[in-house]
Amino acid sequence: MGNVNTPGYTREVAVFDENVPISLNGLTYGTGASVTEIQSQRDRVLEQSVDQQTQAEAASATRLTALQNLEGVFSSVTSTGATTANGGISSSLSGFFTAVTSLEGNPSDTSLREGVLSAATSLAESFSGAVNALQQQQASLDAESQSVVTQVNALAKSIAGLNQQIQTLDPDTDAGTLEDQRQYDLNQLSQLIGINQITTENNGLTVTTTGGALLVSEGASYALSSAPSGGVTHYSDSFGADITTALASGGGQLGGYLTTRDQDIPQVESALDALAGGLATKLNSIQESGATAAGASSAGSPLFNVPAAGRVPGSVAGGITVAITDPSLVGASSGGAGPSDASNAVLLANVQNSPLITLNQGGNPYNVSSATSPTNYLADFVATLGSLVAQTSSLNTAQQASLTQTQAQRNSLSAVNTDDEASTLSLLERSYEASSKVFTILDEIFASAINLGDDTPVT
Repeated sequence: MGNVNTPGYTREVAVFDENVPISLNGLTYGTGASVTEIQSQRDRVLEQSVDQQTQAEAASATRLTALQNLEGVFSSVTSTGATTANGGISSSLSGFFTAVTSLEGNPSDTSLREGVLSAATSLAESFSGAVNALQQQQASLDAESQSVVTQVNALAKSIAGLNQQIQTLDPDTDAGTLEDQRQYDLNQLSQLIGINQITTENNGLTVTTTGGALLVSEGASYALSSAPSGGVTHYSDSFGADITTALASGGGQLGGYLTTRDQDIPQVESALDALAGGLATKLNSIQESGATAAGASSAGSPLFNVPAAGRVPGSVAGGITVAITDPSLVGASSGGAGPSDASNAVLLANVQNSPLITLNQGGNPYNVSSATSPTNYLADFVATLGSLVAQTSSLNTAQQASLTQTQAQRNSLSAVNTDDEASTLSLLERSYEASSKVFTILDEIFASAINLGDDTPVT
């Protein structure tokens, strides 16, 4: 029972065999029993099932945590990147259109024009603040993935060393503590990365990633290597092949980190690019069709500087800035209509609920197949992200339940049960007491036989 809390310990059972009896004067006398071996109570099928379910649960749990952090960006990031309960792109978007609507009532008011530029700056900064927060999360996930790979390489080396020790033993001999340690390392490894296991001669193991990259082959380990690529860390097998994509879908914490880093965050950034780019381009078009406070054409004064769409997600949303600083250049009126005209300001305000973003790019769940307004697009975007978080949470809950059930099956065979051990100990104590009583009685009987004629009580 002393090993009940020892991590990785497998319950061991003594196997007894009858000793060779002896014969004297035609009578056969037993000589008791001896322990012939100690057997570890383990089932490799159950152990591998635990490892497989561990890597699946670890992947979804890691991704869930990352997605929840990702979701928090759109409820807490303000225009300056600080946190507040009511901040975020939604608040800045609403604030901008409120400022433009206020300008409709008095387009010649300089303070209202300044309010529009201030709100436009807040909107641009809220986009860049969100992208900056996403990039920080991506960098954090990248660092976590590097740490995981370092641990994977260390565990692979340890397993290879244990393989070598186990294979030097008699194949029919229970490796006991060595196998316990190897199985413990395998379970730790499965929490970090998706693995496959193949039993080899002399009780050895070959371990690969779920994508087939070699990690351990009997007594040799094969380290994963890393190198920067596209702003993030990519991973290669021992032959130099890039296996980053395979690792992302392979399971374990590494799979969860890489899925969010390489799939979830870039998709969110691309969605923000579509919203920010589509909105700013439409507002620029209306702004440039209007007239300034002095009545001049505002065609050369776009409201926003919009970066050209590039291959890097988030480059548009993260790079938009306000193009003008002079409030008189806001094109609130139509050309020739005079400074009190607000017809162009009305058009700017109507963008809030006008269909303008049309996307149908496969692979990004945040994209839409028909034109929608900025307000609806943002609402759908947040709802889609929330749905992904909920789906991942449900998946992880189901995987936790399945893992717990399989661990219970494994533990019923391999773990130390204090109740069973106490019962066995009590049985042995009673057996010892009974044997002792028999010898006491025999001793008294022999004493009576030797002292014939004397009154020798037998108890």
